[in-house]
Amino acid sequence: MSSRQRVGAVAVVMIACAIAVSASEKKEFNYTVGPKASITINNQFGPVSVKPSTANQVIVTAILQSNKVEVDDSKIGDRVELKSHLLPGASPDNARVEYEVLVPADASVSMHSTNGPLRAEQLHGDLTLEGDTATMEVHDVSDSHVHVNSLNGPITLTNIHNGHVEISSVGGEVVLNSVSGPLVSVTSTSGKIHYDGDFGTGGDYKLTSHTGDIEAIIPADASFDVIAKSMRGDVQNDFPLQPKKHITFVPEKGRSFVGTAGKAASSVLLRTVSGKIRLKKR
Repeated sequence: MSSRQRVGAVAVVMIACAIAVSASEKKEFNYTVGPKASITINNQFGPVSVKPSTANQVIVTAILQSNKVEVDDSKIGDRVELKSHLLPGASPDNARVEYEVLVPADASVSMHSTNGPLRAEQLHGDLTLEGDTATMEVHDVSDSHVHVNSLNGPITLTNIHNGHVEISSVGGEVVLNSVSGPLVSVTSTSGKIHYDGDFGTGGDYKLTSHTGDIEAIIPADASFDVIAKSMRGDVQNDFPLQPKKHITFVPEKGRSFVGTAGKAASSVLLRTVSGKIRLKKR
């Protein structure tokens, strides 16, 4: 290639980059809402990040990848809805929108993205996250109902206190770090489930998978009633358990265990068809 040809090629690349940059567009939306407002973000392609705002403001920054997508917004009372509207010629690449959303900490938030990622933090309103392959993260949340539904995306919850947590996954791994509350329920088809916490006090914990492994790491002084059962996988338990007087099945060595640790503050169910179960001391 001659020097003139090289210069021409570089110029073409620079022009293409300039066109790509100019095609992206930044939009901003601002709404005033009352207590316990409802916020819905439906983004077909791209990330959604939600954090607390000050006072009673919903502040949205959306970066549109191209002119093949637009943002439809509406506000009715204290309900705010934002939706990525795909236009003719849209594709997962050119219809990507990046949302950064600030909401009052007590707002109820529902967000959806096919490929994400989805992220919510430092809130205490109800949260719903839905995606296909999207990575989903929720952390530093208290006094909330947290619902997460995924096909194959990884799910991570960290520092969730006094939460009503329900997670449904087909194939993605689910990781719970310091998650406690009246109800913590995880259902997976083939994904692994990892719990690292203390099972709280007085909660109902259900970790179930069809073929995925289940691992729970808890402190030596944790207090719980436990039923762990794998039909075809093996089980491992590091805790000395007091036998229960009344049980619904006869435990099979290497396949299941039942018992009580401490004062049985919480109820714990670990169940899988063919995966392994590990209950470990931290």
